[in-house]
Amino acid sequence: MVIGAAVVLFVASFLDLSGFDCPRGVDCSRINNANAWDSLGLLMSIFLAGIIGAALVIVGRLTPGRKVVGFDLGQFGAAFTVFALWTAFWTIISFNDAGAGLILGLLATIVLAAGAIAGPLVPALKAPLVGAPKPQAVQPPYGGQPSQGYGYPGAQQQPYGAQPGQGYGYPGAPGQQGQPGQADPAQAQAAQAQQAAPQGGAAPAGDFTPFWFAVPVARPLYGEDGAPNPIAELAPGTWYLAVEQRGQGLIAQTQDGRRGVLQDTTGIQRG
Repeated sequence: MVIGAAVVLFVASFLDLSGFDCPRGVDCSRINNANAWDSLGLLMSIFLAGIIGAALVIVGRLTPGRKVVGFDLGQFGAAFTVFALWTAFWTIISFNDAGAGLILGLLATIVLAAGAIAGPLVPALKAPLVGAPKPQAVQPPYGGQPSQGYGYPGAQQQPYGAQPGQGYGYPGAPGQQGQPGQADPAQAQAAQAQQAAPQGGAAPAGDFTPFWFAVPVARPLYGEDGAPNPIAELAPGTWYLAVEQRGQGLIAQTQDGRRGVLQDTTGIQRG
C-alpha cells in the first residue's frame, strides 16, 4: 500500500497543479502547464517528502532496529508522510481551482500516511515484505550439541563444587538416575526453571516452560513497559532464554541479564 501510494505521488508531481480556465486572448501556458517541478516548495514539502517517507518506512520494515538520530526508521518515515499530508491538505484549500496534480497528490498522501501509521498497529499489515528467511544453523554455546532439555543446549558443565560424575539435570549430564550423590533429573530441571524464572517471584504464566532459542536474522527486543524504542537487538548465532509467553511474543532474556519482549517470533530455532 505504501509503495503504491508513493508511485501515484510521483506520477502526480508531473500533472497540472491548477485547473484555471484561461480567458481568450491571454497567454496562460505558464499557469496551466505548471506542475510540482515548477514549484520547489511544493515539490519538496509534498511530493518528495512523501516519497522519502515511504522509502524510510520500507527500509525500516526490511531492517528492523535501524535508527536515525535516535528514532526508528519506520517512525521517521511516518513523520515525513504525515508532514506531506498536512502540507497537501492546506495547499489544496488555498487553491481556487486545484488541478489533477494536487488532487491526486492529496489522495496519495492520505493513503501513504494511513499505511505508514497503521503498519505497526494492524496485525494484517505486519506481514513481512519478503518471505521469512530460513533459520541459519546456530552452533550451541561452549561447543555442545543441541538437546531437548532446559539450560544451554548440550551443556555439560558441572555446578560449582560438584564432583565429576554427578548429574545435575543439564541435558546430556553424565550418570544415571538413582546413583549415589546424584540429584533427581526432574527435581534438578524444576530447580533450574525456578532459577531462570523472572525476578520478584513472578512465575511464567500457564504451563509455559522456559527454553533457549536463536533468531534467524537480527530482531529488536522491546522493553516490557511497552516503550516504542528497542532496548536491545537479538543477533543470529547467539542463544537467548525465553522465560515467558506474552501474547504472540516472548519475554526473552539476553546473556547480560536484560529482559524484553520479542514481538516477531517467526522462524526462531529452539535449543
